[in-house]
Amino acid sequence: MTLTVEGLAKHYGESAVFENVSLTVAPGEFVAIVGESGVGKSTLLNCMAGLDTWDAGRITHDGTDIGTLGDEARALWRRKHVGFVFQAFHVLPHLDVAQNIALPLMLLQQPDAARVTHMLDAVGLAGLGARLPQQLSGGQLQRVAIARALVHKPSLLLADEPTGNLDPGTAAKVLDLLLAQNREHGSALVLVTHSEAAAARADRVLHLSAGGIVQG
Repeated sequence: MTLTVEGLAKHYGESAVFENVSLTVAPGEFVAIVGESGVGKSTLLNCMAGLDTWDAGRITHDGTDIGTLGDEARALWRRKHVGFVFQAFHVLPHLDVAQNIALPLMLLQQPDAARVTHMLDAVGLAGLGARLPQQLSGGQLQRVAIARALVHKPSLLLADEPTGNLDPGTAAKVLDLLLAQNREHGSALVLVTHSEAAAARADRVLHLSAGGIVQG
């Protein structure tokens, strides 16, 4: 399922966060977006996920114009098609690790304990499913967030600095997991990063500035 961004612009008051942003991400493609701090990389990613609004332009996914969807329809689209890895993890403290990972499946009413167990193993957290988030390290929490984003095999995978808080070895493993989903399930992967090592593994690197986006 192809993601297409056409002429996107976002403003805060009179100030442009970014303008004239256009890009296409094909199924199975890995695109990294880099740029100076404050140019709106995370905001652009939130727009792609339908979590933020924009002032001009259009975002379509598999022919669906995200901007025309109401709040409920957009939430349903996101629930089915999007896996989002947040920089701040956003795990739920009152749920154990396995329950956090299973959340997308629960929302889709497609419980799959075997899939959750597989994801726990895939991210190196086998045997830790019953632990609460406060019992984990930052690197482990990031891996919970990765597993949760991948568990329902989304067609669009969006990751905001997923390796920013990790040591190099763990960061490489996290990228391996994202790329496995990208390759095995044909997910379109968009990664916002400051990491040169992460960007180097992408099929394309795009540089975002206030005036638009250019190919690296």
